[in-house]
Amino acid sequence: MKEANPTGVLTLRTQAMPKDANAAGDIFGGWVMSQMDIAGAIRAAERAGGRVVTAAVNQMAFAKAVKIGDTLCVYTDIVRVGRTSITLRVEAWAQRYLTLNMELVTHAEFVMVALDKTGTPTPVPEE
Repeated sequence: MKEANPTGVLTLRTQAMPKDANAAGDIFGGWVMSQMDIAGAIRAAERAGGRVVTAAVNQMAFAKAVKIGDTLCVYTDIVRVGRTSITLRVEAWAQRYLTLNMELVTHAEFVMVALDKTGTPTPVPEE
């Protein structure tokens, strides 16, 4: 995984807590993925102007561990808008506890689908 600077908009920041960790103090990957899903949904819902659901997550691999106390910073970048879907690149970065040091943890492509009030896919409005 290339490590440089985050891509996209800082969409979510949260601190990794002991309840999110295994016995060794590493944060569960599922917790990280959940935060990424939340961030992707926030950004996609703003773009869609309404409700969205996760349709797919493509190829996620973890390069670094998140530790208790780190701040997880999730960045989102809209890469494609289809008729009813929004595809985002979502990156998770760990800001190491009590430092300004940021390390790329993982990234993935999330596909969100816009839904109407009945739960049926609906067109994403033009910008």
